[in-house]
Amino acid sequence: MPAKKVCIVGSGNWGSAIAKIVGHNVKGSNRFDPIVNMWVFEEMIDGKKLTEIINTEHENVKYLPGHKLPKNVGIDEGPEGLKLISDIIREKLEIEVSVLMGANIANEVADEKFCETTIGAKNEANGHIFKELLQTPNFRITVVQESDTVELCGALKNIVAVGAGFCDGLGFGDNTKAAVIRLGLMEMIAFTKLFCKGQVSSVTFLESCGVADLITTCYGGRNRKVAEAFAKTSKSIEELEAEMLNGQKLQGPQTSAEVFKILKKRDMINKFPLFASVYQICFEGKAVQEFITCLQNHPEHM
Repeated sequence: MPAKKVCIVGSGNWGSAIAKIVGHNVKGSNRFDPIVNMWVFEEMIDGKKLTEIINTEHENVKYLPGHKLPKNVGIDEGPEGLKLISDIIREKLEIEVSVLMGANIANEVADEKFCETTIGAKNEANGHIFKELLQTPNFRITVVQESDTVELCGALKNIVAVGAGFCDGLGFGDNTKAAVIRLGLMEMIAFTKLFCKGQVSSVTFLESCGVADLITTCYGGRNRKVAEAFAKTSKSIEELEAEMLNGQKLQGPQTSAEVFKILKKRDMINKFPLFASVYQICFEGKAVQEFITCLQNHPEHM
């Protein structure tokens, strides 16, 4: 059987962190081709193409500085930089798609600090191929078949993290933040059970893709960090993205907009007050000081 070819689409901090793992793992395996291509949006860094820097210096100096990528990770340039992203990929490319989500802050993964992650694979055999490709002693993987649930966890937790950042920026304590995280988890579960096409079991939310990723993101992720700054300043989300994220886009506000559109269409906004309030604060001018007020009559308390 010919060796399986691996490529990585995207060169942000997570794409670069995973490239470091994949590049090392394929070199010691007969199952995979030893050359890994990374597709990126071309950018100029100090007069040099980012692709040239990665190919010659084997470091993504913009998005993951300080971490050398294996020399077998190179670049292919491209001209362009409730349907899940995996659905779109599956339809357009006519291939099977698995997803990976977990409590995985990119810099810590690149630093090889111990963590767990979850692979959602409807085809379990494919899930174990990805596990072989990605697992290391410090990056431990569980494979589950509820791939849609895993993927939705990875999207929805970013909305909750924005709420956690508002909580921090407003100066509320640990009790309030714990309540935000719990209520956010309940909204994640309820939304997934309502709108997910496949099977949804509550136990999947106990995997790294669920509660673990939610906790990590609400304490250490960029959504929380930028939302805290938003609550403390008069700056817009767009201004803070430019200042704090090197121009990368924040996932939480964008996801809240998509979720709010679905909830409004179904007349279900009142059932998801945390999701709705994050959207309204980010995009409709609702005062961030009203965030906790929005949660005081949460359906979970009725």
